[in-house]
Formats: sequence, structure tokens, C-alpha cells
Amino acid sequence: MTSASTDGGFAVVEMFTSQGCNSCPPAEELLSELERDARDRGQNVFALGFHVDYWDDLGWPDQFAAPAYTARQGAYARAFGSGRLYTPQMVVNGTVEFVGSDRRRAASAIMSAMASTATTPLTLSVGTLGDGRVLLDYRTERPPQRAVLHAAVVERGLDSEIARGENAGRTLRQDNVVRAFRSVALDAERGQVELTTPPGFDPQRASVIGFVQENGDRAIVGATAIELSTA
Repeated sequence: MTSASTDGGFAVVEMFTSQGCNSCPPAEELLSELERDARDRGQNVFALGFHVDYWDDLGWPDQFAAPAYTARQGAYARAFGSGRLYTPQMVVNGTVEFVGSDRRRAASAIMSAMASTATTPLTLSVGTLGDGRVLLDYRTERPPQRAVLHAAVVERGLDSEIARGENAGRTLRQDNVVRAFRSVALDAERGQVELTTPPGFDPQRASVIGFVQENGDRAIVGATAIELSTA
């Protein structure tokens, strides 16, 4: 199956979160709500939950965390000039950041993002799915110089029983969890990118989100998604 290019406005909503942080579950619930409402309205809101690993030292190793996701948040911290890592943090279209549970700021940032138009149309199709890999074919138009294509596999409806840390004793149900992520330099309008999925991954409740980001000011200029259940 091939994803259509996103027409009109879009919002790529990145949430930096952790199972070890007791202020993160409300923010993740907000992210799920935003994505669900946008889906019902036919709006292009693409939600990604990046689990960072710096909370793991407090006694609960987040099974979805990865050093690469912490590094991505660190790159944003440098770009925004704060140098500060915190959770929950929400970033919209690479240019606006705020506390991830702030419903009013989230609504305002997404509304503003939806008012702009993608300048780099992006189309994805799944070439291969299975045996722990997802091979994507991509096509773009007019990519900026030094742009980067990011591809993320996100999975919904994941339940985790938390035994230690700030959320000890809770069962967390999480959506839009990034299970695989890959970034490639966008030096051609067509190409392929391969992602490796973890054991236990269920493609029936997952999608791939692709987005094009400028390497300078980090603005996201194009995005699309494809459901793996129909690929």
C-alpha cells in the first residue's frame, strides 16, 4: 500500500516521555487524544512517543527507551538554546516546544501548524514487511538542501506493568510508541529506508510515519503516514 502525499496543513507531534516519570502518563493520554480526535476529523496529525533512557537510573528500565531518542531530544535542546532535557516535552513540527501535558499550548501549536502547507510532498510505500524488518520506498519533491528523512514505526495499545520508579504499581497503556526509528540524508527524490522492528512487535496495530526535516532550523516541511495493517 502507498500513502498519499499530505495536502494542506499537518502537525508532527513528538513527545519525549518515560515510564519512570509520574507526570508523563497524563501527557501521553493527551497525545493519544489529540491523535484520535485528528483521525476522526481526517486531519493530518502524526503522533510519536519517544521514550528517553535517562529516567532508567531511578530503578525502572523503560522497555521502549533508546539512547537515540535521548540524543534526538538533546539535539532539540541545543537548537532551542535551552540545553535542558525534561519530560514530558512536546515538540510540534520541529519548531515549538512546551510541557507535554499543556493542553492549551498543544491545541494552539497544532492549530498553527495546520494553517501552513507542506513544502516538500512525501509519499511512502511498504516494499517488504516481516521477519523483523520494514522496507520503505519513498518519493519526495523539492527537498531542501541538507534535509533529512525520518521514518518511525509507532505501535498503539501497549500495556506495561510498572514495578519500580515513580509509577510503581501502575499499569500503563501507551499509544503511538516509537518502536523503530531511522534517519537518512535526503540527497535524492527517490530511495529506500529499512527499519528493524523489535521482538513481539504487532504490525496490526502499528503505522509508519515519515517526515522531512531541515537540518538547519529543524523545521519539518513534509510528512505522511501509512498503516501497516493494510500494507
